[in-house]
Amino acid sequence: MTSAGIVIIGSGMCGGNAAVTLREEGYRGRVVLVGDEAAAPFGRPPLSKTYLRGEEDWTAWSVKPPDWYEQSNVERLHGRVESIDVQAREIVLEGSHKRTAFDRLLLTTGGRNRRLPADGSTLPGVLGLRTVDECDAIKERALPGSRAVVVGMGFIGSEVAASLRTLGVSVSAVLSGVGPLAGVLGDQVGSVMAAIHREKGVELLLDDRVVAFTGDGHVENVVTSRGSTVPCDFAVTGIGIEPNVELARRSGIAVDNGIIVDEQCRTNVANVYAAGDVANHLHPIFGRLRVEHFNNAERQGRAAARSMLGSTEPYSDLHSFWSDQYEHALEYVGHARSWDQFVVRGSLEQRQFLGFYLGDGRVLAVMGLNRGGDPELDESGELAAAKVLVGKRLGVSPASLEDERTDLHSLCA
Repeated sequence: MTSAGIVIIGSGMCGGNAAVTLREEGYRGRVVLVGDEAAAPFGRPPLSKTYLRGEEDWTAWSVKPPDWYEQSNVERLHGRVESIDVQAREIVLEGSHKRTAFDRLLLTTGGRNRRLPADGSTLPGVLGLRTVDECDAIKERALPGSRAVVVGMGFIGSEVAASLRTLGVSVSAVLSGVGPLAGVLGDQVGSVMAAIHREKGVELLLDDRVVAFTGDGHVENVVTSRGSTVPCDFAVTGIGIEPNVELARRSGIAVDNGIIVDEQCRTNVANVYAAGDVANHLHPIFGRLRVEHFNNAERQGRAAARSMLGSTEPYSDLHSFWSDQYEHALEYVGHARSWDQFVVRGSLEQRQFLGFYLGDGRVLAVMGLNRGGDPELDESGELAAAKVLVGKRLGVSPASLEDERTDLHSLCA
């Protein structure tokens, strides 16, 4: 009997990297990549930064050129999957009775933008950002002198606000907490980021939330819980994503804040795997978590492909991300939902520092603002040393982390 091959549901960055890895690892069987976006797999970071500002085409972030898939005998099916029959090992596309068989199945279904539970959220001009079309809708409105409200100042919201200001758009931002990224990086870093955005002309409505969008056939105002009414020509909401788990749930695949997988990206159903934004994975250091960043989508897609080919290596990436806002570069490695102590090496005031997140005396995560460099590219840099501290879960004294005279590499032994 001819092998049914491997089917990948989800044709974004994660699914694309999985398909590429299968071929790079020498797999010669059938590979089918199914997705509801017509574009070949690509990374989304430029949508909030360089592509939004008109400085770079999003295709520069393609996993492979479009013709690579045909040349490599990777079938691309455009559409949504209606159902998975895990017993028969078949999938069915919406609007089609045609079944596609698989020996192994990888779910890289990603997520979708959370909807803001506010009156008027469906008014024209209230926009999200996840796809090229959504980015193009923002670009069309982002004219010098226009007015925008950004709702939420996590990574997407902060980067969009910075890009819009660079384009000459007047920006107001509504956010909970003391400043941008405070929910992820803590109040001290949030306050630093707040000062940066204010200096660039962003009006910050802190410790607030949007309760309504109003306008006559188009958004004209944003109303907040503290009673502010902010005029705007358009609004961009960035309040996170919801993992696309419905297909998995209907198929009997375990879900809980994503699709549950083990260290090798395996679900509770034999021969079914999951990776990327949708995967709630068991990490050998951090425990169970779901990560929504570019680096994870790329690396876990590759790890899942190797697992499908028989590798028993656990997925143990230390998780990292970056964010560029104006002239400021932020890097982060590790994972910390909570921490006992935040230790600073450098200067918060000068916006050039490393921040160490400690739990029980051990380094859980490290972030750098305008300091430390890319830990993947500069092995001699401070953040590369910090990455070793995170990976080894070493007990380190806060004083040595704070002291500029102490070489961080010397603490890694």
